[in-house]
Amino acid sequence: MQKKIRPREILRQRRRRLQGVTLALLLAGLAYLAYWWIVHRDWVTTDDAFVTGHLITLKTQTEGTVVEVMAENTLCVEKGQVLVRLDGTHAGIALQQTQAELAEAVRNIATLQAKSETLKQRVLVKQVLIDQVNHDLARFNAAARDGAVSEQQLQNAQDKVRELDASIREIRAEQTGVEAQLLDSGIDDHPAVEKAKSRLRQAYLDYQRRNVVAPVSGCVAKRKVQIGDNLKAGVPLLAIVPLDDVWIEANVLETQIAEVQPGQAAEIRVDAYGADRLYHGRVQGINPGTGSTFALLPTDNATGNFIHIAERMQVRIALDAKELKENPLQPGLSTLTRIETRQTDGSMLRSSVTLSSAAYRTDVYDRELEGAEQLIRQILLANRPH
Repeated sequence: MQKKIRPREILRQRRRRLQGVTLALLLAGLAYLAYWWIVHRDWVTTDDAFVTGHLITLKTQTEGTVVEVMAENTLCVEKGQVLVRLDGTHAGIALQQTQAELAEAVRNIATLQAKSETLKQRVLVKQVLIDQVNHDLARFNAAARDGAVSEQQLQNAQDKVRELDASIREIRAEQTGVEAQLLDSGIDDHPAVEKAKSRLRQAYLDYQRRNVVAPVSGCVAKRKVQIGDNLKAGVPLLAIVPLDDVWIEANVLETQIAEVQPGQAAEIRVDAYGADRLYHGRVQGINPGTGSTFALLPTDNATGNFIHIAERMQVRIALDAKELKENPLQPGLSTLTRIETRQTDGSMLRSSVTLSSAAYRTDVYDRELEGAEQLIRQILLANRPH
């Protein structure tokens, strides 16, 4: 027999199904709300966050032709290691020239000192002569009253006194000019010698810097230099990336930035490693302006139609040093970053960024002039009078 269709029963079953679906959706919504309340309520999350680090560009500091390249992309180097060698021919010639100039300057000052002493002795000689003539003139004057000396002899003696007096004034004027060049300076600290020393130091520095060294330890990237390149000072050669000093730059919407403060904890997942690897960090500071403010061509909303777009603020997050050492990161990697905003006891404007890492200071250039000072002492000793 054909089963009789009962509309009321069909409606009742449909109603029960709708009620079940509605209840399931309601429970799912409540579950998600509870999950968000427990897990995400005190967190600000952004996927506009990237790993950032120091990109130290190494440039030439002197002129020369590249004769050896001792670094390549992906290779890690140590601070002070020679990475590129220049021929140094021009720098060597300039160094020899400045050594000769310093030796010449020392000898010139020694000559001036000797000339000054010579002029003093000439003045003394002229003074003795003028005293002698004055004595003769006194005797001539006494004898002239008795007619024992002619008027011509007397006039000649007077002329000789005037001649010697003029000669003394001439020598003293020349002596004043020499002393003006010497003043109270010795050979070693005379301005002309100091000037020659400075030129020698510069030439020595150029000669030393034909060997381009790494200012910090790190990995090499963006190598551009090639063998045979004729380089001028300031040409980029390569970049060094210290992988032990990287951080996160997270761009947070301005509608959420009020909850972010330095010192808050953060969790970072890097896209390259997926959800399996979790990094921990801490907010160090917030940039004092949005990205559009520092853009090359800042927007001017007063010149046309205005469209409101939520800006983003850049937040700097330091990574846990131990985790970073165990699993290094490269600058530029994308991340999913979230910041726990529960802690709100600090100021939004303070910063905990420190400048203690090796990327902020290097001492590889501190002793470059030690050899120059030794060379200067040798030249001074060899060319001044003993």
